[in-house]
Amino acid sequence: MILQRMIQWLCACVGGMLGYQWSVSSDAPLRWLEPLTGSVRMSGESYWLTGAGAIVFLLGSSWVAKKVATGFHKAEARLMQMPLGDLITGVAGLILGLVIAVLLFPSIRELQGYGLLISVFVTGLLGFSGYRIAYTKKEEAAELLKGIRGGGTRNKESKLFEEHKILDTSVIIDGRIADICKTGFIEGTLVIPEFVLEELQHIADSSDLLKRNRGRRGLDILNKIQKELDVHVLIYEGDFEEISEVDSKLVKLAKVLGGKVVTNDFNLNKVCELQGVSVLNINDLANAVKPVVLPGEEILVQIIKDGKEFGQGVAYLDDGTMIVVEGGRDFIGSTIEVLVTSVLQTSAGRMIFAKPKLLEKAL
Repeated sequence: MILQRMIQWLCACVGGMLGYQWSVSSDAPLRWLEPLTGSVRMSGESYWLTGAGAIVFLLGSSWVAKKVATGFHKAEARLMQMPLGDLITGVAGLILGLVIAVLLFPSIRELQGYGLLISVFVTGLLGFSGYRIAYTKKEEAAELLKGIRGGGTRNKESKLFEEHKILDTSVIIDGRIADICKTGFIEGTLVIPEFVLEELQHIADSSDLLKRNRGRRGLDILNKIQKELDVHVLIYEGDFEEISEVDSKLVKLAKVLGGKVVTNDFNLNKVCELQGVSVLNINDLANAVKPVVLPGEEILVQIIKDGKEFGQGVAYLDDGTMIVVEGGRDFIGSTIEVLVTSVLQTSAGRMIFAKPKLLEKAL
């Protein structure tokens, strides 16, 4: 509304200036009043024409001002949603196009007849073309800049360029990222995209109790990271409207920022690898830090429950690794020493097979 008023008053000023210019440049601007006044001149006619021009333009500019203000707000909204890298690339292309137009302007203006009009047209065309070309080539420009910054030896600036860690929805809900940040193993800036926050909010508002609790847990984890941990957090407000899937948006954002995606989603992990995007998988980290257990080692465990096969008992290490104890059913509820017989690594994690040490001694 304020912008619309400003445009209307600007049009009124232009109208007043045109009215005044007419009054001083014409011998008899009010000749049409001669039959009524008996004269082609009126006292203070420059003031009358200035005021009339301002009023006419003010009244006639309401529709134009509304359209211009609406278009301006739409353009502003699109610029606010545009990623910073895209905006910088587009503006750089626009400036380059305008520089070329300025260099050509003196030559074009010397053309007879419509030289000035052609200059204005060429300036607008080159500026728009520069913006479009740079925006289309933004990913190649980012890769080129990244290569220039890397160049065999990485300086401090290039290191900061790659320090963004972009969190996806699954790793936020999982919650272990907060503990990892607390230990100081995650360096740089944690980036939380606004579209991920929207997905979390949607999950937290779900009618399904389990989904609602997961969404609220994710929001609590984010609050803990922001308020309690000494980690720099960036809320990325941009969006990629042409992309509908959140995972695809994360991959796109990682390319724009030159950052790494932090996730525990197996499918997203594979997509990132195919797209050439660096990824940090929390599950891979958890498996990597589990204690190594070798066949023949003796460990102390508590048998918790029956196994799938007859006579088996199941125990767990402190990190959650499952131990299947052959003949351990008779020791449910007891803490015994077992002898590791084999270790199996599966897609679900590591599984240890063992047998009670008492049976080994009896044999």
